[in-house]
Amino acid sequence: MVRNSVRGTVTAVLAAVSVALTGCTSSARDDGGNGGNGGKAAPKPRATAPSPMKGGSVGGSGSACALPVTFDLAASWKPEAVRLGADDALNELVRQGPVTLVCEIDAKPAGSIGFLRVWTGDRTDRTPRQVLEAFLADEPNAGKITYTDTEAGTLHATEAGYTVSSELLDGPQKKRAFAVSTPRGPVVVHLGGLDSEEHEEMLPAYELAKRTVRLG
Repeated sequence: MVRNSVRGTVTAVLAAVSVALTGCTSSARDDGGNGGNGGKAAPKPRATAPSPMKGGSVGGSGSACALPVTFDLAASWKPEAVRLGADDALNELVRQGPVTLVCEIDAKPAGSIGFLRVWTGDRTDRTPRQVLEAFLADEPNAGKITYTDTEAGTLHATEAGYTVSSELLDGPQKKRAFAVSTPRGPVVVHLGGLDSEEHEEMLPAYELAKRTVRLG
C-alpha cells in the first residue's frame, strides 16, 4: 500500500564520534566525547507529525452529520451520516455503551485506511470520564487503557488511549478516543485504523478535531 506521508529519518550525530576517534582535545577525554553530558548520549528529538491542512468542518447546519458539536476536518477526509434502520439487531451493532454511532469520517480519500467515528448519547447526567469508561467497558478486547483529563477546544474532556487485541490481528492495535459533555448529551470521537501504523499516521487529523471542538 502506498502511503501519502513521508516518514522522517533520524540523522547521526557525527561530531562526537569524530572527537572520540581523534582524541584531539582534553575536554573529549574528560567527558567521554559527549560534550560534558556525563558520558551519556544526548536524547534524540522526537519527530512530530505536521498539522494537517484544514478541509472544512462537520457537525454544523448543512454539514453531512448533524451533531451536538462542530469540529474541523483534515483535508480530503469525507464525513457521512450513519442512520439507524428498522432492524433492531443491526442497530445494536452501532451502539457501544451509552452512545450510538452517528457519523463516520473516512480517511481513504486522504490516503489512509481508517475512520474518525462520532458517537452520541441522550443522557446529560454523566461526566466525560463516566461516558468514556462505559464506552470502553463495552469493548471486550480493549486493554492497556489510560485515561487523561484534558480539554477539547474550550470543552472539558476525557481522553483514552488503549489497544485492541484479537486472534484475527497480527498484534495489539492502537486506538484513541475522547469524550465531551454537551447540553444535548455526550459525544465520543474515536480514531481507529487498519493497524497501529495507520493509526499513528491519522493522529494529526484526530488532534485537529479535538483541538477545534465547539458547541453548535
